[in-house]
Amino acid sequence: MPDLRVTLVQSMLHWEDAAANRAMFGEKLSTLRGATDLVVLPEMFTTGFSMRSAELAEDMNGPTVHWMREQARALDAALYGSVIIQEDGLPFNRGLFVKPDGHVDVYDKRHLFRFAKETDHFTAGKRRVVVEWRGWRLLLQVCFDLRFPVFARNRGDYDAALYVANWPEARRYPWSQLLIARAIENQCYALGVNRVGMDGKGLHYSGDSVIVDPRGAAMGGVEPSLEGLATAPLNWDELEDFRRKFPVSLEADDFALRL
Repeated sequence: MPDLRVTLVQSMLHWEDAAANRAMFGEKLSTLRGATDLVVLPEMFTTGFSMRSAELAEDMNGPTVHWMREQARALDAALYGSVIIQEDGLPFNRGLFVKPDGHVDVYDKRHLFRFAKETDHFTAGKRRVVVEWRGWRLLLQVCFDLRFPVFARNRGDYDAALYVANWPEARRYPWSQLLIARAIENQCYALGVNRVGMDGKGLHYSGDSVIVDPRGAAMGGVEPSLEGLATAPLNWDELEDFRRKFPVSLEADDFALRL
């Protein structure tokens, strides 16, 4: 299996201005053609972590899905990030995984952040989603999902977990430590992409975007509090060799996940 080149995009966000954010990210991604297989953007990358879901929601035929399809095709790479989407009259914090052929896989954030009243303005997802891309199996996650290890338990069905976030600087230590924990306990790569800067509610974000290998070591990332891109290869042979030599999953507890 070939390596999977992944790019983390750590950026500030224009508050509740989708057009400005699409233009900004378009410029940032313009140099990546042929240089990556997967681009990971922050949570709610078109708006910031806004609770104005009724006013800001797009649908699946809206400008952001169209933009992501264009970017994926131009880069010959997949894109993953979350957007405020309305479907069947319900608002979702929806992770969109878009491939160069235009196919879109969706994951609706399961664990809503009650402390910011996300539970009042969004609908919780009901599915755990793993997508396949260039031979790799990728678990799609959004922000607060990181605190729930049962939901992310690897049942032998994925190789890397993708976490996109608006995770405030005040809780940066749990962000970094939980990404390490998810990688170690699931013998997978864990990718965390967080925003930087200050949002429209006055919250500060330090980014701390990172790629963690299955042993828990950081193998790439973006300097805290700065905008930037980081690209690194996920190595299939090293992952399989580690799992084969240290098969901790053989002693894993069996359980049924009820959503």
